[in-house]
Amino acid sequence: MRTNLTEKVALVTGASSGLGARFARVLAANGALTVLAARRLERLKDLRAEIEAAGGAAHIVALDVTEQESIEAAVEQTEREVGPIDILVNNSGVSTVQRLTEATPVDYDFMFDTNVKGAFFVAQAVARRMIARSKQQQGLRGRIVNIASIAGLRVLPDVGVYCMTKAAVIHMTRSQAVEWGRYGINVNAICPGYIRTEMNDAVWDTERGAKLLDRLPRRRVGTPEDLDGVLLLLVADESQFINGAIIAADDGMSVA
Repeated sequence: MRTNLTEKVALVTGASSGLGARFARVLAANGALTVLAARRLERLKDLRAEIEAAGGAAHIVALDVTEQESIEAAVEQTEREVGPIDILVNNSGVSTVQRLTEATPVDYDFMFDTNVKGAFFVAQAVARRMIARSKQQQGLRGRIVNIASIAGLRVLPDVGVYCMTKAAVIHMTRSQAVEWGRYGINVNAICPGYIRTEMNDAVWDTERGAKLLDRLPRRRVGTPEDLDGVLLLLVADESQFINGAIIAADDGMSVA
């Protein structure tokens, strides 16, 4: 799939690996000047080189979504160095695996600080600037795509706190869509199912991974490429009437 994102500036958080890196590649391949944001700058440099070698344009900013000053600095740097942000892919996320009775305050804060608080304040920083632009110009088409999870729609085993954070991201998305839609900002969420990335690759070759696969409708795990279509749909200018949508991209897992 392709869409024309030429002259768009797209900020992708958590771009140093996994889904974030794939989102960045796809946006750049479709013409966006893609800003890669994460803590691991060396990984971002490698990704930038890859994107540029393929004919795309990429820029790097340091970002720790758990630090408010880092968020404000990254957004300010992006707009100062490459221009106003048109697209935000709010992707940074973390997880731990344990039963609810075993979760510690450290585990809880680790996930909520990144998945909920971090995601909220990144979106807020970008939206404030989009709203200011909207008041000065007609026809703004801002796009914010929050990366939630199928875990926000149904409870998954041994990741209860993670499920709670992603449920919060889903409701956050709806609130943002209602409040910011009047300014030409469309806010939607993607809820991926099980996707094979470098963070979980080893799991699928274990007994636990085999049991998870056996519960999936088509007994398969997705790849980051399986999210290309829904991402491009939500960032395209043509998706003007899609706002507040929560889209499951899970191969039927949520309805099985």
